[in-house]
Amino acid sequence: MKRDKDQYSIQSVENALDVLEQFLGEKTELGVSELGRNLNLQKNNIFRILATLEKRGYIEQNRLNENYRIGIKVLELGQAFLSHTGLIKVAHKLMEELCHKANETIYLGIIRYNMLFYIEDAKSTQALMVQSRIGSRVTPFYSAIGKVVMANCAHDEQERILQNNKFYRHTDNSIMSRETLLRELALIREKGYAIDNEEMDIGVVGVAGPIFNYDKQIVAGISISGPALRMTKKALQDKFIPHILEYSKKISTAIGYTG
Repeated sequence: MKRDKDQYSIQSVENALDVLEQFLGEKTELGVSELGRNLNLQKNNIFRILATLEKRGYIEQNRLNENYRIGIKVLELGQAFLSHTGLIKVAHKLMEELCHKANETIYLGIIRYNMLFYIEDAKSTQALMVQSRIGSRVTPFYSAIGKVVMANCAHDEQERILQNNKFYRHTDNSIMSRETLLRELALIREKGYAIDNEEMDIGVVGVAGPIFNYDKQIVAGISISGPALRMTKKALQDKFIPHILEYSKKISTAIGYTG
């Protein structure tokens, strides 16, 4: 008879992974005492785990305040995961093509652990352009990609993302309530695209489309992002929305979507 895999669990490894997963939240740095409180582990135990992770490059210590942050090895593992999925390899050429057409920066993003991660971009060559977001993670509520992925994911996943994030007023346009967000997500699902109207950064507008896989599941989103002075309502309707719908469909088709 097969044994349940939980029976093979090693508690020390579980504890180390729990420590690493604490860095998936909004805070970029955490101290030994805070980690101990969060995980209900003794400080000495936390310190030994951090020392081991630091030795292997998964954690780094800020020597100025002695707090800890994610190390380069985590990034390397993340990049390996992304390259193995094939999404970036398939999407990159089409993103470059879209960047040339739109003459604005293109982003590819995914939602993992209830957060939006920017995993690839194609940069505009214009003098005035948005700052690169590659490697950053943000609350999905204020990003065109985050909203378009949420709008198309399963109800239980959408609910999990809502329950594990807080509303923050980044700008006067930021969505600040569950009810408002749910109404917008319903409209996004109906229209097939999402817009970030200076909700995360003043002066930055984005429009995003969904990327589906062969199983008709939402796996990512792609966006065009640029200065509000160029991403006007007219430009969105005449140029950017048609472009994002065309290329989100092209990438979806390239990874097997037939819907």
